[in-house]
Amino acid sequence: MLLQVALIYAIYALISVRRKAAVRAGSIRTSDFRENRNEPPESLFVRNNLANQFELPVLFFAACLALYVTNGVNILTAVLAWIFVLSRCVHAAIHVTTNRIRHRQPAFVVGFFALLAIWLWFALHIAGLI
Repeated sequence: MLLQVALIYAIYALISVRRKAAVRAGSIRTSDFRENRNEPPESLFVRNNLANQFELPVLFFAACLALYVTNGVNILTAVLAWIFVLSRCVHAAIHVTTNRIRHRQPAFVVGFFALLAIWLWFALHIAGLI
């Protein structure tokens, strides 16, 4: 969970850097960010990635906390959690640089299925089946 949080903060830092560069380059004015309707090309991929960090990762945080409070954490769930977070790091790196879908999608899919497996394990754990 800490690495996922660190990733989110890193993306916030990156968007700040990219937006400042866009202002310095003259492609946008600082006041344009007040309503945030126009994102300059320099920071568009970063803004989109930042939004992604509050979609599927929200389910990750919920799963981690649910597993913790029900004593459902084990080596399998820990490995799956690491796979999820590392896939999010790879996904973010691709998203804020080249943003090539053919590279980004596999990273997303790996994380998607790792998180699905966590939730399936949690469901079985709660049902008392494992």
